[in-house]
Amino acid sequence: MRIASFNVNGIRAALKRGFSNWMEARDCDVIGLQEVRCRPADLPEGAFGDHHVAWAPGSLAGRNGVALLTRTAPAEVRSWGTHLVMARGQAPDLEQARTGNTDGLPAELLPFADEGRYVEVDLAEAPLTVACLYLPKGATPDPKDEKSLAKQARKMTFLAGFREHLSTRRQECEAQGRHFLVMGDFNIAHENADLKNWKSNQRNEGFLPEERQWFDTIVSPETLVDVVRAQHPDADGPYSWWSWRGQAFANDAGWRIDYHLASPGLANKAVAATIDRDPSYDQRTSDHAAVVVDYDL
Repeated sequence: MRIASFNVNGIRAALKRGFSNWMEARDCDVIGLQEVRCRPADLPEGAFGDHHVAWAPGSLAGRNGVALLTRTAPAEVRSWGTHLVMARGQAPDLEQARTGNTDGLPAELLPFADEGRYVEVDLAEAPLTVACLYLPKGATPDPKDEKSLAKQARKMTFLAGFREHLSTRRQECEAQGRHFLVMGDFNIAHENADLKNWKSNQRNEGFLPEERQWFDTIVSPETLVDVVRAQHPDADGPYSWWSWRGQAFANDAGWRIDYHLASPGLANKAVAATIDRDPSYDQRTSDHAAVVVDYDL
């Protein structure tokens, strides 16, 4: 089963840059998209290809939005806020939008519930629950800039609640005899090997000590496994994000902030993990690259 996570940095822009060609060539069973950044009314026809779609667009116009594309219709779809469930070829219909469920959601996550940051599905063809996440970016905290402090504090609030949510969902899936996978853009590089210029970024958002320490608490051989790192234990990267600016892409001065975190049984079934780095700057689909993992399910 081929599963991909891809922050497309706006589905309409990605379509113009070749997203459909990537989707057809990769032939994934499941695709998780982050930063769809499109109102349902503005979604181009055929944007999600020949897939069933679970999409939490969020309430912030032009921001966020996560979707899970599946080859077969999912058995169940869950989100924290309003979401759409679309059959193959079906256009989005807001009159059929479904209300998310925040029962039992940690209080820290309630302010984020309708921002289009989380959606999950139970696959019908395998005992697997897949979640797609777009985690808040935060901001480099500057004592002289209250806005940056508030933005980073908000990210840390999300992290506190999401750690609890992950633990709950993982244990619930285990009790149901289901594997659990959360994938997406975490906006955190966990280790020194996860970004090229780690020494100069230790005070910047995405590589702050408290963010990295949080990541330490959610991964372990008994809870959730970083599948790409397990497949590439000694590699620098492989990076999944490069700035549009300067020579970052040309010099491979990237960050690994897009992850597959899998329950141990599923992680053991991973047979290959690759980053679909575009061949050149001019051919980039997004500032991120897709993270693609093959699981022997």
